[in-house]
Amino acid sequence: MTDLPTTHVNLKGVLTSSAREDHSEGMSYLQSVPRRIVTLYLPLSIIVFVLLFPFYWMALTAVKPDAQLLDMETYSPFWTWNPTFKHFYKLLFESHYPMWLWNTMYVAVCATFLSIVASVLAAYAIVRLRYKGANLVGGLIFLAYLVPPSILFIPLATVVFQYGLFDSPLALILTYPTILIPFSTWLLMGYFKTIPFELEECALIDGASRWQILIKIVLPLAIPGLISAFIFCFTLCWNEFIYALTFLQSTANKTVPVAIVNEFVDGDVYRWGSLMAGALAGSLPLVILYAFFVEHYVSAMTGAVKE
Repeated sequence: MTDLPTTHVNLKGVLTSSAREDHSEGMSYLQSVPRRIVTLYLPLSIIVFVLLFPFYWMALTAVKPDAQLLDMETYSPFWTWNPTFKHFYKLLFESHYPMWLWNTMYVAVCATFLSIVASVLAAYAIVRLRYKGANLVGGLIFLAYLVPPSILFIPLATVVFQYGLFDSPLALILTYPTILIPFSTWLLMGYFKTIPFELEECALIDGASRWQILIKIVLPLAIPGLISAFIFCFTLCWNEFIYALTFLQSTANKTVPVAIVNEFVDGDVYRWGSLMAGALAGSLPLVILYAFFVEHYVSAMTGAVKE
C-alpha cells in the first residue's frame, strides 16, 4: 500500500512547507530567465514605452528651439543638444497662462466639491435608506453618466445664456456636476456597501441620528472612496474641453485646455513650443495629485468594482 501525499496543517490552520512548495510550482515558469523576459519584461517595456513616449515628445518639443521644430532633416526629431526655456518664459510671462491656470483650478475645485457633496448624499440614501425603487434609482443615475456631453452642452448652453452666466466660470461650476455626480455616486455606492451595516445599527441603538452616522462613522471609513471620487472629478474638470469652449469666450476667463489651443494657434500656424509647454505645465498638478493618492484611488476603485 503506497503512502498518499499529505498536507500538514499546524494548530493555527496555516499550510506547511509542502503546500507552499505546491503553490510555488504554479509560478515556476517565471524563474526561467528567457521565459521571464518574454512573458514579463518585454510586455511591460512595451506598455511603459507606449504610455510614456507622448510625455517625452511633449517635453522634448517644449524645450526645442524653433529652428529644430521645423527642420526635421538637419536635426534629429527625437533629441536636442541645445534645449531652451524660451517657450516656458513666453508662456509664464508673456501670456495669461497663470490666470488660465488659476481659472482651471478654481473651477475644478468648486465643481468637485459640489459634486462630492451631492454624490455622498445620493449614494448613502440609495445604499442605506431602504425604500422602494432604490436599486432602480442607482441604475438610472449610472446610466446618466453614459449620456455624451456633446449632447448635453446644447440645452445647457441655452440655460446658461438665459440665466446670464455666459462667459463666466460660474457657468462651468454649475454644469460640470451634470457629468461628475452620476459616476461619483456609483463609485461611492460601491464603497459604502463595503462598510459593515452593523456599525450603523449600533449607533442607531445608542441614539445617533442618520446625519451623525454619516458624518462621524461612514465618512471617516470612506476616506479612500472620497479621495478616489475627488481625483476622478478633479481630473475630468481639469481636462474638460467642450463645455469650456462653449461657455467661455473672453481670454481672461478661459481654462487651460481651451486657452492653449485658441491663443497659441494663429490660423494654420501652430506655435508647437508654447503649445507643448502649456500642456506640460498644465499636466503637472494632476501628476502630483495621482502620485500622492494613487493607492487610495486603486483601493476605492477595487471596492466599487467588486460591488
